[in-house]
Formats: sequence, structure tokens, C-alpha cells
Amino acid sequence: MKREGVIKARSSKERERANAILKRLKRTYTIRGPFVEWKNPLELLIATVLSAQCTDVRVNQVTKQLFKQYKTAQDYAKGSLSELEARIHSTGFYKAKARYLKGIGQALVKNFNGKVPEKLEELLTLPGVARKSAYLILAKAFHHPTGIAVDTHVSRVAPRLGFTKAKTPEKIARDLEKLYEPKNFLAVNEYCILHGRAICKPRMPLCLNCCVKDWCPSFKIFYPKG
Repeated sequence: MKREGVIKARSSKERERANAILKRLKRTYTIRGPFVEWKNPLELLIATVLSAQCTDVRVNQVTKQLFKQYKTAQDYAKGSLSELEARIHSTGFYKAKARYLKGIGQALVKNFNGKVPEKLEELLTLPGVARKSAYLILAKAFHHPTGIAVDTHVSRVAPRLGFTKAKTPEKIARDLEKLYEPKNFLAVNEYCILHGRAICKPRMPLCLNCCVKDWCPSFKIFYPKG
């Protein structure tokens, strides 16, 4: 059985194609503010944790009130689980997420003087923070792109565009990071999300309306007659 692996190297032609696709996506879609709303690194961290298996719209509805009550790491550390559960109930998996929020507050107070750390390995020690979330927090809050965050949209769009044959988020990220410079890591995530929502849908992508169909190997698969 052939083992799945990341692509070891990328040619200049592959990188040029990838950047041309990103440029076209940027011309096609407009990012109208943040996906989740936040004003400081702590708010971004909390909103990112709540966004797991939840829409950005719902997260923003919940955090609008949550952030009025919980403003510091100490607030989360001292908050009761039952109250946190009630406030975030509509985001789904609220019991686990409430434990994460309280645990994050406790960890920040104990280990980081109540501040969100700016290093990847430190962020990954926080409850509920996986690599994807850490990449987004570092890029957005601290302008430090460390890797490409791969969510369900990126993991669908990237293989269809021929950027990777990998199946796991970690390996997809590593393949994409060989195509793009760090300054574009966040853009790859955000524009793949927008494209995935609008055109490159899970079951039947709207390829005829796709702005990058001329570069997409999957176009002929979904629409063999063009």
C-alpha cells in the first residue's frame, strides 16, 4: 500500500501557479472584517476556541455578551463552570468548551502573567488550543505567521486545486507552506474559506462560476464537458 506523505519540494512553476490562484481569489472576494470579532489577543483566543464546530455568526452573537462580563484571564479562571456553560451553550459542546475557557484562564494566570503567549509551543499548552487555532492567533493577534491553519474548507479546496494529495490537516499544511511565503499564510486560510463557502462546496462545487477554474484540475472531473 502506498503511504501518504507530504510533497518534499516545489518547483518555481508550482509556486507561480499557486500565487496566481491566490491573487485571483483576492481579486474575487472581499474580507469584510474579521471572521470572529475580537479586540485583543485574549478575546481572539476565546472566540477561536468557541468557533470549533460552530459558525462565526453564532460565536459573535455569544461573545458580544460574554466579553462584557469576562475581560481578563482572571475572570475566566475564577468564573464558575455552570455560568460559563450557560453563556456559551448555543455554540455547542458547551461543557467541554466551558472547561477549556476556565482552564485557559487558570493557565494564563499561572504561567503567563495573565497574558496570551506569543510563542507557538506555549499556545499549544493551553486547553482546547490545537495547532490550527494557534496559527490563527499568532498571525492575527501578533502578526507572526507560523503556519497555515487548515480547517474543513482548506482541507477540501487545497486538494481540489491540486496543491496536495495529503489527507490530514498537518500534512496539508506542510504541503501548502512549501508553496507560499509566510506573509501569505493567513491569506491562504481566509481566501480558501471564502472560496469554499461560496463556490467550492462539499458535495457539488459550482465550478462553472469559479474564478480559478482555468487552473483547477478538478474542473474537468466535476464538469467533464466544460
